[in-house]
Amino acid sequence: MGSSTMVKVRNILIGGEKPCICVPVIGVDREQVLREAEEVCRKKPDLIEWRADFFQAIHDQNSVLATAKELRNVTEDIPILFTVRSEREGGQPIPLDGQEVQQLIEAICKSRVVDLVDYELAYGERIAPVRRAADEGGVRLVVSRHYFDGTPLKETLVAEMRQAEQCGADIAKVAVMPKSPQDVLTLLQATEEARRELSIPLITMAMGGLGAITRLAGWLFGSAVTFAVGKQSSAPGQISIDEVRTVLSILQMYSQ
Repeated sequence: MGSSTMVKVRNILIGGEKPCICVPVIGVDREQVLREAEEVCRKKPDLIEWRADFFQAIHDQNSVLATAKELRNVTEDIPILFTVRSEREGGQPIPLDGQEVQQLIEAICKSRVVDLVDYELAYGERIAPVRRAADEGGVRLVVSRHYFDGTPLKETLVAEMRQAEQCGADIAKVAVMPKSPQDVLTLLQATEEARRELSIPLITMAMGGLGAITRLAGWLFGSAVTFAVGKQSSAPGQISIDEVRTVLSILQMYSQ
């Protein structure tokens, strides 16, 4: 079920035979971020995603870096994925333009306090300097694309994952909003096809209630990470980590 190339982050293998569970932290200030992280860590996820677009002081790079360093102390050996999701792809409104987001991501990479960063495919030529900063900081790069208004053709989704790899992604991510069961199948078919073609791990999902099945069984088609709720959801259709674990263990038992 795994990709041809696995990515090791601390003690976690992304793209192996078993899917990783990632839980978001979406606190609006330092205290909320750290408190939420402490609660989430008790559930022992494989990864923690800090959705920094929820962070009210995101305009203050020093504050972001200081909070990231404290978050590292809280999470200990659980890998941290740092994400500033753009408003156009489902994130919160933030007072930063594209260049300022790039500068923040580069600074986070060079700080070496996180393990992965998410950067959107739509940033285009800005990906190259982020890739260099990730290399400098020993950070893995997730290149992502999110569709909150529908589901493109399978060929489009595969092409975007291919483009992510060509841009230097360590992991390619695509999320869609299905309007029908056919859209869910489209996402899964694109995942399976991209898994056979690409040499990097994939993260894919269909959001909302219709897409819930992809969060539970997407790994059978090649999605290496699923996002679950530890305390608060960061996207439509996320399921609690305990429920995800239960279903995954059953599916894994019978898919051997």
